[in-house]
Amino acid sequence: MGQGLLSVTGIWGWTELSDRIRSGDIASDLLRPVPPVVSYLAADLGRGLHGMLTRFIGPLIAGALFFPLALPHRWPTVPLFMLSIVLAVLGSFGCRYLVNATAYWLHDARGPILLWTLGSGVLAGLYFPLRLLPDWLAVTLWVATPLPGLLQSPLDVLVERDRPLVQAGLVALQAIWAVVLLALAAWVQRRAERKLVVQGG
Repeated sequence: MGQGLLSVTGIWGWTELSDRIRSGDIASDLLRPVPPVVSYLAADLGRGLHGMLTRFIGPLIAGALFFPLALPHRWPTVPLFMLSIVLAVLGSFGCRYLVNATAYWLHDARGPILLWTLGSGVLAGLYFPLRLLPDWLAVTLWVATPLPGLLQSPLDVLVERDRPLVQAGLVALQAIWAVVLLALAAWVQRRAERKLVVQGG
């Protein structure tokens, strides 16, 4: 499930925005009637759906044919898990957009992207379950950063690690962070456009 979610959320590998900023092609994006945040988000949602169909559901069906699967015991878990995946994709996009947008000021976002690649794998729960950390640190990560919501939260919801109320709380945290990140991405984009106008870009 974790490997499938990794391809659905697309935490790594997206540098299109920073590449277009560095090359100057972003100017054509700014002439379009759709804001860059919206157009890139629409493309990313399509990418996530493709990943769900090819890298998540397909291997899940194949695994179910040859191995026993531990299915959820509570029926609300399945729709909550699906909502959690959507919110993870939104949160992942918001984080990646902000990291790529540093190219507006740095002109080369390879440094921030490298830091993002290293840090997100650790703090999203890819390399080890975040529940192995001390309770105070795990709670701090969940509340103060969006990263656990990109991978660890959907997996915890699916395996029913917590009571239903805690499951709902994890998804609610994902929703809050998704809204914050998308709003922050839109704000950064507006600031960057002002900078480009001032610079004559």
